[in-house]
Amino acid sequence: MGLLSDDEHPELVPLTGGVSSDIWRLDTANGPVCVKRALAQLRTEKEWHAPVSRNAAEADWIRTAAEIVPRAVPTLLAEDRERGLFAMTFLDPDRYPVWKSELRDGRISEDTAAAVGFTLGRIHAHTAGDADVAARFANDDTFHAIRLAPYLLTTAAAHPDLAPVLEGLAATTADTRRVLVHGDVSPKNILIGPDGPVLLDAECAWYGDPAFDLAFCLNHLLLKCIWRPQWTEDYLRAFAALAAAYLRHVDWEETAGMEARTVALLPGLLLARIDGTSPVEYITEDTGRDRVRGAARALLTRPASTLAGVVRSYREDTFE
Repeated sequence: MGLLSDDEHPELVPLTGGVSSDIWRLDTANGPVCVKRALAQLRTEKEWHAPVSRNAAEADWIRTAAEIVPRAVPTLLAEDRERGLFAMTFLDPDRYPVWKSELRDGRISEDTAAAVGFTLGRIHAHTAGDADVAARFANDDTFHAIRLAPYLLTTAAAHPDLAPVLEGLAATTADTRRVLVHGDVSPKNILIGPDGPVLLDAECAWYGDPAFDLAFCLNHLLLKCIWRPQWTEDYLRAFAALAAAYLRHVDWEETAGMEARTVALLPGLLLARIDGTSPVEYITEDTGRDRVRGAARALLTRPASTLAGVVRSYREDTFE
């Protein structure tokens, strides 16, 4: 890909933390770079296959997002589509800590959460109704394979009484195509840099339902309440700040409709992180898992009408 001169033979140093790709650090004469290659079978306890073409979709997402929020994505340096890999800038973890680590350690900033919502909202607003972007990211099969099936449909099989609701959520999401969706807006995929958040790992990039991105990210703030209950109110304030900053960008549809789909998706994704193909690794005790199940099931059977209502219900069903 032209990253190395003929006399350079640096070592590829594996980076840890991901389940869906091989990721390495490569120290070149021009500085360190990060190389990423998608896996056909993900490293999960339950068998999980996904098309490796998602590597090219991620590279395309970075290019597209860079035109909108250039400081919120890494710089794409090179790509080899035939081999399913690309190289991007390596961001020093001392300057770009992972948001998940910050949240874990009690450094919970409403400003940071709002910046994440603002960034995501800008990407969605700038790509809404764009036929060219829609054509480039018509990745319906990939999104089904790595998001709808392992999350909502696997969870439906684990909870047969909720299957009609969960399958309905999957169908609604699949049929809603309005903006460029990242697909994995999780704190583990967000770095907090000196110029604001940097979004990584857009392997699930798809032109579809913006509610999925918002719900996917807000879901993690609810789960952190179980992981670190002493900071529950801080996580919930971050939830509100992120949602408010995001919703200010919604101009492609009625805000109430967008919020309603997010409210409906949230408990499905919440339950999926316990009983789906990819459960969160940090809620390991049965007590914590049952608390999440109880809150999710309550919201699926007695839906809230707003995101603020989700927070009230979640607080009542898990902590009171």
